[in-house]
Amino acid sequence: MQVSQVMTSRPEFTDADTSIRDVARRMIEQESGFVPIADGEALVGVVTDRDLALRTLADDKSAADKVSSIMTKEILFCYEQDDITDVLRQMREFQVQRLVVLDNPNDKDFIGVVSLSDIADKCDSAEMAKRLVECCKHYR
Repeated sequence: MQVSQVMTSRPEFTDADTSIRDVARRMIEQESGFVPIADGEALVGVVTDRDLALRTLADDKSAADKVSSIMTKEILFCYEQDDITDVLRQMREFQVQRLVVLDNPNDKDFIGVVSLSDIADKCDSAEMAKRLVECCKHYR
């Protein structure tokens, strides 16, 4: 199974100058814990619900501060043609639940997001279920 078969296509991104409050509200509205952050057309980071909670409090940020002040700048990604087994291995290695999806190694256009829940929704074998469990073992 390939990433293109399970990913969420065309996710919206948020501008790096958006306030932390507005990003949190957007997460609530979209029932999402992950927002890609852009500066113009270029992705510059991502924000998770965990980033919102921990970095905002630990770094004494205000809800009015820019989301760029708490975002994760290292963008972990995969390509739409990658095999899900490889993606699960990458998620386990980096201990993340989501990856940005790019179209291909040449263009690197942002086209989606793939999450553990996306993969679980399409899980079609005992082997895939085992890999999902292995990927999630580090969460507490």
